[in-house]
Amino acid sequence: MALVHLNKSNFDETISANKVVLVDFWATWCGPCRMLAPILDQVAAEVPDVCIAKVDVDENQELAQRFNVASIPTLVYFKNGKVVEMSQGLTGKDAIKAVLAKLK
Repeated sequence: MALVHLNKSNFDETISANKVVLVDFWATWCGPCRMLAPILDQVAAEVPDVCIAKVDVDENQELAQRFNVASIPTLVYFKNGKVVEMSQGLTGKDAIKAVLAKLK
């Protein structure tokens, strides 16, 4: 599944339409966020049954506030529409895949 870019108009629909969703809260100016991007591309390719999504916090501040995103990158894991786990900072591919494996 390709990466999905979310905003306030498609966020809730995407979260509820997929069993497991990983949302990356990020910004274009954030170095660790840019380092995480290719990792998420790899995860999306290797775990096709999980929706991997991105939210630009500069363009979607209300979504960042809704999930108490205080620093970026922040990864928010959803299962059946509910937040089940969050992590902040640059996260490795194996760690991300381990969390997703627990949720499936």
